[in-house]
Amino acid sequence: MPKKKKNSQSFGSIAVAVVLAISGFVVTTCNRKITGDKSTPATSKSSNKKNNQSSTAAAARLLAEDFETGSQNNYNSSEVALSSGNWYFKDALLGSLVEDHKTGRQALRIRDNGEVGMSFDIAVKGTVTATLKYALYGDDQRGSWELWASVNKGQRYFRVGDAVDATSSSLKTATFTVVATGNIRFEIRKTDAGKGRINFDAFRVTAGGKVSPVTPAAGKPVGGDDDDMLLGNPSGANASLVMANNYLMDKGYYKLSYNREKGTPNWVAWHISRRDLGDMARANDFRPDADLPENWYQASQSSYIGSGFDRGHNCPSGDRTATRDANEATFLMTNMIPQAPNHNQHLWKNLEDYTRSLVMDGNEVYVIMGSYGSGGVGSKGLAKTIDHRNINVPDHIWKVIVVLPEGNNDLQRISKSTRIIAVNTPNKNDVNTKWTAYLTTIDEIEQATHYKLLDKVPAAVRQELVKKVDTGG
Repeated sequence: MPKKKKNSQSFGSIAVAVVLAISGFVVTTCNRKITGDKSTPATSKSSNKKNNQSSTAAAARLLAEDFETGSQNNYNSSEVALSSGNWYFKDALLGSLVEDHKTGRQALRIRDNGEVGMSFDIAVKGTVTATLKYALYGDDQRGSWELWASVNKGQRYFRVGDAVDATSSSLKTATFTVVATGNIRFEIRKTDAGKGRINFDAFRVTAGGKVSPVTPAAGKPVGGDDDDMLLGNPSGANASLVMANNYLMDKGYYKLSYNREKGTPNWVAWHISRRDLGDMARANDFRPDADLPENWYQASQSSYIGSGFDRGHNCPSGDRTATRDANEATFLMTNMIPQAPNHNQHLWKNLEDYTRSLVMDGNEVYVIMGSYGSGGVGSKGLAKTIDHRNINVPDHIWKVIVVLPEGNNDLQRISKSTRIIAVNTPNKNDVNTKWTAYLTTIDEIEQATHYKLLDKVPAAVRQELVKKVDTGG
């Protein structure tokens, strides 16, 4: 789910193109169709009877799940073995009551903001069509849901088509079309916070279908206002394998330059507005980044354990609390550096909290954070590397924050009077907890890193901004 942008348009039929350079996936979503259902009996998955369909039609069936097998009689989160494979359930169960609207013996039932998704992939090549029957449970009045998909083993999901409103206890069929090359998995999400429960049945994925023309995702202007790298690319990072130590990655909610040799990002850039700040709880699902090239070393959730250093976020979890996907994206290990615990939990937290307070006071900010050098001092003393020398421990951590009043045409609004907060700090456990003690200039950070920050800002303006030292007030 991409980060929401200014002047977002209402969602109608949406086509989303997701290009993943590493894996070669190209994904496009298109129109959703809703049709009434006359309770046609579901096809049995276990039947050994010969099928009268043509061999071509039979080969077109990629997945069939009728939720007839498996057992899940409560709403506890769990992994459930169904006929098609293992699925994870959250606030969901398999219901067989009279109130459960189904085509067979039982159906999927989801409550609250629950979700049910595949824990496995299916191989696809080209256009595929997904259909799913749905109805309100019992006499419940209303609910809404969405179909989501992932083409990188559940690392990151995108919404397929539009949200669906459930307003009837009669089964209807929703149809979605996706273009993908490689592997894909799906997830069903109930998206309203109401008390209405929704039944789902007869999930089918087949090859083929008609895709509408590709149009830009609503509310996400390419390279425009709120783009995470609107102000520039400090190191000239590129998404090319030959740039292994300056490898550009777009994680949807922030962008970064990754360093294969160090096992950490060189820098991470992101934008924060009030639309990014909500009530989503901290996900805490630290995990490897499947978007790294296959033969590269990947830090895991346990790589930092026992090292004396925190898994320090570059783009903070607290800056992405509007949606679950946004928050979960911040826990990818490509967003982490080994950070001294007191530095992370006090000094850096204070700066992050202050930054969000600026946003809530009517500003928007562009942030870029990075690190350099080798040799930090954690809770167990000095270390230059961790995780069997696979991850470098930086000796300095820096951040630059550009503060603007909420508005449009951000690049054009940056002037010599724009507030710039630049800090450069030692990665040590005995740091001063006040970030104001480490205020510096962009110029000083550039000399240490050999980067060129704010390179998209007009030269005359940039020349003044790189010399400014903030007052901290």
